[in-house]
Amino acid sequence: MKVGIVSDTHNNLKNCNKIVELFNEAAVDRVIHTGDITQAKTLEVFSHLEAPMWGVFGNNDIGERESLVNAASGFGFEFFDPPLTLNWAGRHVVVVHDPLELQMIDTKEFNVVLHGHTHRQVISFEGGRLTFNPGECAGFMTGYNAVGVLDLITMDTTILNF
Repeated sequence: MKVGIVSDTHNNLKNCNKIVELFNEAAVDRVIHTGDITQAKTLEVFSHLEAPMWGVFGNNDIGERESLVNAASGFGFEFFDPPLTLNWAGRHVVVVHDPLELQMIDTKEFNVVLHGHTHRQVISFEGGRLTFNPGECAGFMTGYNAVGVLDLITMDTTILNF
């Protein structure tokens, strides 16, 4: 099962359109957004994904929370307050926005830890557990933006730069 991972889109609609294109080309089965969507228009762009989307709300989503909840519901997306826990393909996954939120969780119970917030790429295997943040995707410098694809069967990660 291939999962597209995106974080901190910050309403950069041009980049979000590119992200949809990348995930559709990669034929991901599901998409996870690790927070900081910021506006409902972003979710409208993501409605063109060929895969369902789950995610968590980030610190920059507070002011637009009601419109984000309504948009997510309208597009059939599942968004929650962190932490979000998922059991997919035999893997126990936890999703937060800010890595500081992990201090409230016993991460030893999870195979995969996903977060955003820092805009910095993290791909770390420790004790059989993957911690993954694909990094910046809302920037304006071509080639420095990235999203990730995680194969939950093999635990292989791929960074898609754009």
